[in-house]
Amino acid sequence: MSTIRFDHVSLEFAGSLRPAVNDCTLEVESGKLVVILGPSGCGKTTLLKMVNRLHEPTAGKITFDGTDIRQIELTKLRQQIGYVIQQSGLFPHMNVAQNIAVVPKLLGWQSAKIQSRVDELLYLIGLPPNEYRDRFPAQLSGGQQQRVGLARALAADPSVMLMDEPFGAIDAITRTTLQDEILRLQRQLKKTILFVSHDVEEALRLADLILIMDRGQVVQYDTPFHILTRPANAFVHDLVGADDIVRQLSLLRVETAMTSVPPRAASSIALVQAQDYSLNAQPTIAVHDNLRHALSLLLRTGKPSLTVLDNNTPVGVLTLEHIRRSASMGMRT
Repeated sequence: MSTIRFDHVSLEFAGSLRPAVNDCTLEVESGKLVVILGPSGCGKTTLLKMVNRLHEPTAGKITFDGTDIRQIELTKLRQQIGYVIQQSGLFPHMNVAQNIAVVPKLLGWQSAKIQSRVDELLYLIGLPPNEYRDRFPAQLSGGQQQRVGLARALAADPSVMLMDEPFGAIDAITRTTLQDEILRLQRQLKKTILFVSHDVEEALRLADLILIMDRGQVVQYDTPFHILTRPANAFVHDLVGADDIVRQLSLLRVETAMTSVPPRAASSIALVQAQDYSLNAQPTIAVHDNLRHALSLLLRTGKPSLTVLDNNTPVGVLTLEHIRRSASMGMRT
């Protein structure tokens, strides 16, 4: 478990006219991907860097599973945290395998275990070890360097990942591919991730929850769906472009809007589906598909709802009325 809690956290740099982070209180649940979003200078990177104590708060405290991080020895704390930055930060004089192995070597892992872990991670990020293990950063594309940077951050299997605009310097096509990779890896690994971004579409695609900051303060902390359809104020409304609901629906995952069903109800739904192969069967959609596709499927089939599946197991229900009502709320905000 890796729950992170900020309790009235502030940070004021010497000579600054106002705090960089001002009285922020929130909780990041274990296994959730939280995107910190806001304009330049709003305090999002400063907040992120306080988690691994690159900055120390001047007020309040940050806890891991109830323990104040200032009570955790600094090296031990950082060994529990993977850190990914915009330019990958790879060591140019080290090859790919050596870059990934940095933290495991510091932890004293045996060489055979390190090599196995390097190969495992290279397969995980889609770079075959035999082809990429011995390459140097200069021999990689920008997107490949970011993948290796991600593998290095995952090398010691940290419970928490901090990602500071990791795709900000990557072209749009590669950025979309890497976002897909993050979603795939997160479904598989379930890390607790804090992800700083200035890109609204990226935030809506990736986040379980979005933390919107302005002038060092938390303005809204909610699901992408609720931030889009129920923005807290005009600043949030304008930031996320809440009026453009049709475009935004293509960025929101079905799981952000569905009504979850309990396991017993899910079993009943699965039984009915197994017995009904007719054209009148309840249409289904994957939990990680987008709401625009869901809306299209509902309109095309004329059904009142979709059964939401995760690995072919029913986990929720999504209705046309729910999407329509939520969209209308967002347009009126």
